[in-house]
Amino acid sequence: MPLSELSSTVQDYLKVIWSATEWAPGPVTVTRLAERMGVRKATVSDAVRRLVDAGLLAHEPYGGVELTELGRGHALGMVRRHRLIETFLVDMLGYGWDEVHDEAENLEHAVSDTLVDRIDALLGHPTRDPHGDPIPTRDGLPHLPDAILLADAPAGVPLTVERISDSDPALLRALASRGIRPGTVLIKPADFTAEEAAAIWVSAAPAVE
Repeated sequence: MPLSELSSTVQDYLKVIWSATEWAPGPVTVTRLAERMGVRKATVSDAVRRLVDAGLLAHEPYGGVELTELGRGHALGMVRRHRLIETFLVDMLGYGWDEVHDEAENLEHAVSDTLVDRIDALLGHPTRDPHGDPIPTRDGLPHLPDAILLADAPAGVPLTVERISDSDPALLRALASRGIRPGTVLIKPADFTAEEAAAIWVSAAPAVE
């Protein structure tokens, strides 16, 4: 079953399920999925049953929802599309990093695999999108950096920003105005709100010789 044969709704479900555990591992319940999709639990329950029947999901009653191998492959294909489009919009069309999420949400369902591959080649096969999220390769391999939330990071040591959640455009604009993006080196504590510290992932900065 090629990715292009799946409906946009199915594509969204698979991508959201995979993305829900990318940076915060844990069970994806029907309730959690309904919150992320912005629909009723009954709607999600019906969708999950159909996706289980299609071999894309596994779900035990009252348990978490998991992607099958087939479902994971399609989910990573959608994540790849989304993040390459975001990168293209920023690098080639001059969009701000706070503007691209919704645009990519619409475009990712319309582009072909051939166009996605050509965008990838044009951009030089990037491994991270503008927010620091890993871009899976064509064969479905993600490149998740070894990072933790800034809120959980130690104080007083140099830290490199690896990823910033793109769920809040206003937060992205606020951080950008302070020069904080993936690759920025900072030291905790700094003037961060709890909301910001829960949206920034960091790793230990390389030692300066």
